[in-house]
Amino acid sequence: MPKKYWHWIAISLTTMLSVILTIHLSALPPALAQNPAMPSVNADVKPNQSLRVVTRLIKPFVFEEGAEIVGFSMDILRNIATELGFKYTLAVQPSVNGMLEQVKNNQADFGIAAVSITEERNKDFDFSYPFFQGGLQILVPIKNGGNSLFSLLSNFFSATLFQVVGLILLVSLIPVHIVWWFERNHKGGLVENQPYFPSIFTVLWWVLATLATQAEEMPKNWVSRVIAIFWMFISVVFVAYFTATVTASLTVQQLQGSIQSENDLPGKNIATIAGSTSANYLRKNNIQTTEVEQIESAYDLVLNGQVDAVVFDAPVLLYYASHGGKGKVQTVGSVFENENYGIVFSPNSSYRRQINDALLKLVENGTYQDLYKKWFVRS
Repeated sequence: MPKKYWHWIAISLTTMLSVILTIHLSALPPALAQNPAMPSVNADVKPNQSLRVVTRLIKPFVFEEGAEIVGFSMDILRNIATELGFKYTLAVQPSVNGMLEQVKNNQADFGIAAVSITEERNKDFDFSYPFFQGGLQILVPIKNGGNSLFSLLSNFFSATLFQVVGLILLVSLIPVHIVWWFERNHKGGLVENQPYFPSIFTVLWWVLATLATQAEEMPKNWVSRVIAIFWMFISVVFVAYFTATVTASLTVQQLQGSIQSENDLPGKNIATIAGSTSANYLRKNNIQTTEVEQIESAYDLVLNGQVDAVVFDAPVLLYYASHGGKGKVQTVGSVFENENYGIVFSPNSSYRRQINDALLKLVENGTYQDLYKKWFVRS
């Protein structure tokens, strides 16, 4: 074949390939057409890479011990870092909202503490596999449900009790003066030929002793004896009324303000952490809430009697009740509003996959169980 034909064939093939390539590139998204090899924003974790981690102080997950930050979540983080071979710098925020804000603004690669995985948060963030299952619980001062002698006496000497005693003393003055009047001139009477003072107190003692069925002698005048019999019947009514009133008063005072479960929360003033899942729960159920920034402030409020109880994450309250608040507070009721804690990432973070793999390894090799026993199983 002549060379000129080969020349035209070569030109035709070149033109055809150029047209095909142009059509193919024009069908791609602009960003890929301009830079098809552009890497993702978050690359995989590399050995000795330094990641930015944000947390917050919340015992027993994260707290300061001397110059070191320790806790269950910190042990989890340390083991994940060892497994994946990365280093990290730690930033402490005062609240969950502060943590989430740093992750959202890409000021931290991920956050770990005691962050609940919720539907609302899942819209704006990605979470790791749950590394702790918890829920909400109630913390109350021990004096609210205690059986101490002081608590018993404070309930017994109530305003209602004094009202009943005062009524009995007032009514007693009637038989006291009738008996005194007839006994003072009767031979061998209770107060024969004695002046009003102090003989009236002798008769008063007899009337009160009769009320308690402890009188040792009886009046001599027949009118006084009729009054005595009548007073004995009245005494039965008074004793029954007194017993019923005091019992009801003690029962009401024990029940008023007592909290045994989440069903007792309405009508009470409850302290919790602002922006937490517990605050959302209380608000949703129209329960009066005092919101604070730090859990320690909530502890102070309940110990000082400024609130009726604290509602917050169960493991946090249990840890405080068995450590710093031992003998002062107690948890009541069962865990409600079950929730899971996870490590929080910005959406589509590639770190999530590797950290999830590391979490699974911690469970499989028994490390997670050892850490859980260390922080949550008392010896």
